[in-house]
Amino acid sequence: MKKFDFDKLREECGIFGISNHDDASALVALGLHALQHRGQEGCGIVSFDGNNYHSEKRQGLVGDHFTDSELLKRLPGNFAVGHNRYSTTGETSLRNIQPFFADLHMGGLSIAHNGNLTNALLLREILVKDGAIFRTTSDTETIVQLIAKSKREKFTDKLIEALFQIQGGFALILMTNKKLVGVRDPFGIRPLVIGKLKKSYILASETCALDIVGATFIREVENGEIVIIENEELRSLKPFPAQKPRPCIFEYIYFARPDSLIDKKCAYEYRKNLGKELAKETDLQADLVVPVPDSGVPAALGYADQSKKKFELGLIRNHYVGRTFIEPTQSIRSLGVKLKLSSTKSIVKDKSIILIDDSLVRGTTCSKIVKMLYESGAKEVHVRIACPEIKYPDFYGVDMPTKEELLAFKKNNQEMCEHIKAKSLKFLSLDGLYKALIGFKRNNSYPQFSDHYFTGDYPIKPHDAMKGFKVKQLSLLSGKSNN
Repeated sequence: MKKFDFDKLREECGIFGISNHDDASALVALGLHALQHRGQEGCGIVSFDGNNYHSEKRQGLVGDHFTDSELLKRLPGNFAVGHNRYSTTGETSLRNIQPFFADLHMGGLSIAHNGNLTNALLLREILVKDGAIFRTTSDTETIVQLIAKSKREKFTDKLIEALFQIQGGFALILMTNKKLVGVRDPFGIRPLVIGKLKKSYILASETCALDIVGATFIREVENGEIVIIENEELRSLKPFPAQKPRPCIFEYIYFARPDSLIDKKCAYEYRKNLGKELAKETDLQADLVVPVPDSGVPAALGYADQSKKKFELGLIRNHYVGRTFIEPTQSIRSLGVKLKLSSTKSIVKDKSIILIDDSLVRGTTCSKIVKMLYESGAKEVHVRIACPEIKYPDFYGVDMPTKEELLAFKKNNQEMCEHIKAKSLKFLSLDGLYKALIGFKRNNSYPQFSDHYFTGDYPIKPHDAMKGFKVKQLSLLSGKSNN
């Protein structure tokens, strides 16, 4: 398994599907481009032309492949579904890039999945013993196999039977020869929204993907809901026992693009509020508020506004550093954060700085930034983090280190401060986080969010991990190494 070699949490995937549009594949490509921040290792589109399914998958960015008109011509049809991915389960190979397509007894089926199944390894083992043959190392194929195995007559019933067997956080878009279907897990951990472009319905991970194609945002798919789009109509099913929604709190803090709507507000607004609450909890004299770009900018603006301190871009991000440049030699890799960030030396020199970021995971990047600011002449660097300490791993589709690699799991505040070599370090409290997002403190009887990163309060127990499976090593069952 590839070592966790970055210092931010990463969402697993972005998904997008559209029905009944002449330019279906082109619009999916645009939607995936807007969702590029949710997955940058691979992308794929499957279309249906009324008779046949067509599939194109590529490693890398959407803009490097699906801007080619000749490629899009190979994806004809009025229905299409697409997917961006990071690999949290399964190796990084072309066969694991979604959407997956399967030719089942009932007809063709394409599926795009954002999330992670917490009992995928157990289900896979059972299915293999029952004669199933897996072509990929992705947990998504488990869902396909369960649908294929179902003895029910109607596709919707097959899907429901499969959904009752899986556990975890998931948002699904499925396409058959008659339907486009969206599914959100019973707790609504992973996001999914509905949009409309004239007579065409759209399903997507975020509203920013609707904006780019000129679609109107209708609503979020509710937790535990199945939406079925057929014959230009949308109907809803809720087969699961009722649960209170617990959406992933990191959609608000970091994952969602700042212009995407979550519960009627842009993510940017929530992040500014996080900075304001952080300032209310901090009594600190300093000259400048400086964000870590780009993730810390909204919170830093909120902090500066609340504290009446001067906001400055003391760090500048280089947006044009690609993987091929930063990885060829150890000498280049050793430059580390300087390849992506540089300081505005005349701004930070002789200043005491409040450095704002949205999260602290391993602390490796933060320590390099603190060092850079001191080398640029900063008098003091105080680090303020716009979320609580991340102490617990995720099992629902977020790529993150093991518990032992999380800085806050193994060190107290003073030890973390010494580790990053800052003058001081403070995190937003859990109550402050909730006040910023919903206006009141966390209520233990109704946590509201999936906030297990900070609390260890998991809405769904990680079944595979409890049974001794290594959740992120799905490919072990097929003898493949993970990435």
